[in-house]
Amino acid sequence: MNSINWPSCTGAAILLALGSVVPVDAQVSPSGQAPASAACEVGSYLMADGTSLDIGPGVDGQLRWRRTDGSTGALTLQGNGRWTSTLGWTERSDGRQVTISGCESGEIRFDDVAGQRQPLIQVDTRFLGSGVMLAGRLTLPPGRARVPIVVLIHGSEHWSALENYALQRQFASAGIGVFAYDKRGTGASGGRYTQNYLMLATDAVLAMREARRLAGVRAGRVGYQGGSQGGWVAPLAARLETVDFVIVSFGLAVSVLDEDREAIALNMELAGFGPEIKAKAMEIADATATIVASNFTDGFEQLEAEKHKYGEEPWFKSVRGNFTAYLLASSTETSRKEGPGLLEGVPAQYDPMPVLANLKVPQLWILGGLDLDAPSAETVRRLAALRKAGCPIKTVVFPNAEHGMYEFETRPDGERVPTRQPEGYFPLMRDFIKGKQQPGAQAVPRSVQPPCEWRP
Repeated sequence: MNSINWPSCTGAAILLALGSVVPVDAQVSPSGQAPASAACEVGSYLMADGTSLDIGPGVDGQLRWRRTDGSTGALTLQGNGRWTSTLGWTERSDGRQVTISGCESGEIRFDDVAGQRQPLIQVDTRFLGSGVMLAGRLTLPPGRARVPIVVLIHGSEHWSALENYALQRQFASAGIGVFAYDKRGTGASGGRYTQNYLMLATDAVLAMREARRLAGVRAGRVGYQGGSQGGWVAPLAARLETVDFVIVSFGLAVSVLDEDREAIALNMELAGFGPEIKAKAMEIADATATIVASNFTDGFEQLEAEKHKYGEEPWFKSVRGNFTAYLLASSTETSRKEGPGLLEGVPAQYDPMPVLANLKVPQLWILGGLDLDAPSAETVRRLAALRKAGCPIKTVVFPNAEHGMYEFETRPDGERVPTRQPEGYFPLMRDFIKGKQQPGAQAVPRSVQPPCEWRP
């Protein structure tokens, strides 16, 4: 990848281009299927052993349980408040039994451990985003203590964060205030759906202000957590108006076009093809990049020529990428018609590095080592260089995680089936939001942070 002279830190999925296939932590199948509406059993439960258990809506009338150690399962009702569980998204029994006595009592039993629903405080609101009314919700831990507040920023999903984001309960049960909101054009929010990062970042800033307003004297540290496409939006929002922290989960420090190229390259490597084949695959990436950059008006003849040239070669079927996979599977006519709407507002050539190199806000980047949709290698390299130059960035890679921060098992046909999130993923975010320092780390006040003199 070519070097670019980015500014210093001292200055003022058809597609993963569409954002996350799996949103931040919504109760969805990793295939992107939206869950059913929330049932009365949904909530956060404090267990007798001191752990917490989240019950959220699942698909096809199921519920989904989650624990902060990353384990999860789908619950199917057997009658009389009894539910059986299957491991992750495998549809294979994990042997767990859950009993929910009744929504009124708030009692639950997870295997042999009893629990009680926590009385989280929820305040629904409507607030003015960038020219549209947005629906939001502040969720606070019980009591009156001052707590940190995290604003959850979407990936590219079209469904409601208010209904589907488990993190709004999980963080609150861990002593953190959470503000979730339906992005424009989704759920109960108004406006037209878009993927314009600047507009979405402006909405996020206004959501942050609303969170502060609602929390009042209870608001402590305030910051953002964004997954996938939110990894482009959250730092931009923090650059527009300073916050205390930013967390990026399975996001990228490269452009949408570079993301597609990296995904193609990684798929070639995993399929066992060498540099010569990878170079041929990049010719296809060049053609699809031309199409996207031209808003689906140019480059189709070049792509057809590449398909004719390489379509019968054994490696061709392994070319995936993000928008490239869509373009290879669709006719020119279909792509011309559907493409602009699918990628509406996406700044395909947006380079996030000027923002990151000028951002003094402490950042935690959490990435998956086996992420096929948003390969992390170049992002890790760039973040390491920024950190070396003085930017307040911490990077953690979970080596066995894919997009959405899911560990998985692989079926004989090559399909990945998520089983859980990595142990340590949630505690890492929780502690960062609370401002806890890692062993050996030293807090440096933002006003005296050394300049981030970035040199690629």
